[in-house]
Amino acid sequence: MKIGDRAPDFTLPGVDGRIHRLTDYAGMPVLVVVFSCNHCPYVQAYEDRLIALQQEYGPRGVQVVAINSNDEVGYPEDSFPEMIARASAKAFPFPYLRDADQRTAHAYGATHTPQLFVFDRERRLRYTGKIDDNWQRPEAVRRRYLRDALDALLGGAEPAEPVTHAIGCTIKWAE
Repeated sequence: MKIGDRAPDFTLPGVDGRIHRLTDYAGMPVLVVVFSCNHCPYVQAYEDRLIALQQEYGPRGVQVVAINSNDEVGYPEDSFPEMIARASAKAFPFPYLRDADQRTAHAYGATHTPQLFVFDRERRLRYTGKIDDNWQRPEAVRRRYLRDALDALLGGAEPAEPVTHAIGCTIKWAE
């Protein structure tokens, strides 16, 4: 995806037992789609930051949606039952969805976990990449790419840095 592209539609099951669609979030001024999983150490390192971000920015009109597209045959820890357990244990305040056929990851052009796609009210891509500049040590973060993009969008501006390189584990594609 390129900056300005529209968000691809999705219809995916969530760990909450519901089917989620892109249109479910039409009322939210900003949508953050993050490709995620259970087993990746980068994702695990960022989970608490994503939880805090949803809690802080949710009341301001931001919705985080996490999508797990990893192959569960080779990576059983990323299976739907394991997703349910992880979301419950971490008390995710955002939907955690399963992209078993990997169509959604392909449609978004996702390659890594975690990888972010931030959309404005019209669901045009305004930021893509990583959360911040230090996945290992939250206290050492100097650049808060996602927060900066959210603050800009909520303030009616474009993010100053609309693209960063996502770091993390690669999405585990099915054979």
